[in-house]
Amino acid sequence: MAKGLIWATAEDLARNRGHVISLYRQILRSLNSPNLPLNLAARLAKKAEVRAIFMLASEERSLHNINDVINTAEYALSILRKGEIPNSIQEMP
Repeated sequence: MAKGLIWATAEDLARNRGHVISLYRQILRSLNSPNLPLNLAARLAKKAEVRAIFMLASEERSLHNINDVINTAEYALSILRKGEIPNSIQEMP
């Protein structure tokens, strides 16, 4: 993302589209993992939460916020792959 200085250009958004869609699909697939301690209703609720987050993030135009959302999605995916559920509130050590 180098074209826009603060706000994302159409080129910036197009460049990230594939990566964001891939993250979205991987997170949804990871929620189906039998390693997660979730029942069916909880899985459906978590998937709805992921969809809502990505819908809201799709309207973001700030380059810094877009990078933060992508980093957060990658972090959440790494936690899901460990068989854990990411917390919305992180405790400070």
